[in-house]
Amino acid sequence: MLSMLLLMVDINISGARVVVSARTYADFTPQATFDIKKCDLHKLEEGPPLQAVLSREEGLQYYRTMQTMRRMELKADQLYKQKIIRGFCHLYDGQEACAVGIEAGINLSDHLITAYRAHGYTLTRGGTVREIMAELTGRRGGIAKGKGGSMHMYTKHFYGGNGIVGAQVPLGAGVALACKYLGKNELCVCLYGDGAANQGQIFETYNMASLWKLPCIFICENNKYGMGTSVERAAASTDYYKRGDFIPGLRVDGMDVLCVREATKLAAEHCRSGKGPILMELQTYRYHGHSMSDPGVSYRTRDEIQEVRSKSDPISMLKDRMLSNNMASVEELKEIDVEVRKEIEDAAQFATTDPEPPLDDLCNHIFYNDPPMEVRGTNPWTKLKSVS
Repeated sequence: MLSMLLLMVDINISGARVVVSARTYADFTPQATFDIKKCDLHKLEEGPPLQAVLSREEGLQYYRTMQTMRRMELKADQLYKQKIIRGFCHLYDGQEACAVGIEAGINLSDHLITAYRAHGYTLTRGGTVREIMAELTGRRGGIAKGKGGSMHMYTKHFYGGNGIVGAQVPLGAGVALACKYLGKNELCVCLYGDGAANQGQIFETYNMASLWKLPCIFICENNKYGMGTSVERAAASTDYYKRGDFIPGLRVDGMDVLCVREATKLAAEHCRSGKGPILMELQTYRYHGHSMSDPGVSYRTRDEIQEVRSKSDPISMLKDRMLSNNMASVEELKEIDVEVRKEIEDAAQFATTDPEPPLDDLCNHIFYNDPPMEVRGTNPWTKLKSVS
């Protein structure tokens, strides 16, 4: 990126002296404070601050990451419709502020587990666009070597990508138990959706986590619809942040990256101080249907989707804040957009040309160590042949 957006130019045109004004990065506001929405609280005396400080560098980073997520998911939509991506595929566009805000409030050494809408978290946890796109197309260069697909991606301290509704929640509590046992002052962020919030295993996990005071942040990403069913039709109580009963909770504007960041910081401090688990409900919205097989407009109107896009889009909200406070220029943000689009196109090219994993790889990466026994008549050294 250029060190200057515009240069000072003194031009003599037909005898008339024209001075073109210049703006260097030094002209931008390095830091600004923004008002954020108050969180609803449950069993907490004090919530996150009502103002958030954002530096120019943070703002540009958040913008780039959210824009990358958005473009990556739109490219996945395109490849799916071309039948290059097959099987289940759940897109995250609209919910970018959740992933980026959570990551800004914790450390990369902390742990995170989520459900099957996992592409965004794979990116924030250290995966590359190239690895994610190649995994979606089932190629050897994918982040799970082409064996996991959309719902099963992993990186260090990121445990998926889980296809069974709600099943990741007790697993996340197990990770939190390991954090406490090892005494490293780490925590586990355990995400699930409003559709999974009525699962019995989640309430069992609340109980264990509270009894053992596990450093676990339970986060319900409430995007208003569990598959095609609105939360009002699926839940007797839509106050998901109160569902922990004996666990403190807070309800957060999940479309505002700063609101999510500040709430996550408070939740992380709660866990690290030994107070046990805490529950967050992020009120967010997905622009696509539940999965690619769901057009997303049979149970909600196009006008509803467009209204959220126009009034609450997380990327537009951050962009407007930065521009109105002289923290970036329109040209600079457009340059980021161009770079992001190129990165996505390059990744898509790789994802459609990289070879698929060979059949010999099918039995690899099942056991941590070489197993000393055969399992159902096969072992990792069995040579497999395709009969198709």
